Amino acid sequence: MNPFRPPIRPVPLLLTLVALLFLLGFLALPLAIVFAGALQQGIKHYLAAISDPMALAAIRLTLLAAAIAVPLNVIFGLAAAWAIGKFRFPGRQLLITLIDLPFSVSPVVSGMVYILVFGMQGWLGGWLAARGVQVIFAVPGIVLATLFVTLPLVARELIPLMESQGTEEEEAALTLGASGWQTFRRVTLPNVRQGLLYGVILCTARAMGEFGAVSVVSGHIRGLTNTLTLHVEILYNEYQSAAAFAVASLLALLAVVPLVVKAILSRHEH
Repeated sequence: MNPFRPPIRPVPLLLTLVALLFLLGFLALPLAIVFAGALQQGIKHYLAAISDPMALAAIRLTLLAAAIAVPLNVIFGLAAAWAIGKFRFPGRQLLITLIDLPFSVSPVVSGMVYILVFGMQGWLGGWLAARGVQVIFAVPGIVLATLFVTLPLVARELIPLMESQGTEEEEAALTLGASGWQTFRRVTLPNVRQGLLYGVILCTARAMGEFGAVSVVSGHIRGLTNTLTLHVEILYNEYQSAAAFAVASLLALLAVVPLVVKAILSRHEH
């Protein structure tokens, strides 16, 4: 027996087995079922389902919404986390509460709010329509709904990280003559790089997988306002289960890509 090898304790081992079984039953098994259902009619049917013009339009819209929402949330998240984590000011707690608001509000409710504001019978809908601007049942509504549900993700990853790091390094940089922007770029940002990357991954996955809010504001117009999640719902409701599983598997793969990128970048850093 190796005297330097720590003994295997039953409680940690039991907890590890429970966690593995939980992940297997609630994560790995459903994903395996999705991919099995996607390929149940063969690879030819799978390729036809994901290359269908309606599916391609849904892919483009999903990627467009994520491409707009994620950078905006990165900018907002960095600014909000820097202000909250590094400074004390009146209204700080109110700002934190507002950032957390999308966590507590149902996505369906947020979609209804956008209809009340930007719909044809809403506060701004008529004024916008008179100027040729359509928000609800159009791409801007999809983007706004995606922005709302993903708003807290980057900020909430960075706020506790910046709070725990304190302000000593920033104060030292300012004392040495660095400007505010130089301090942020060379001191603050490198210290939160891993947290920022994780927040971007969460934000991207949430943006591509959102259903409730975009379902309310989209109007379900095929080829125009249907995202991938809405396209899956339509296919499934039309009893095209194999095609629905095929598109769902593509959505799962799109969510996995950021995780793979993070693993590669983390490996290069080490």
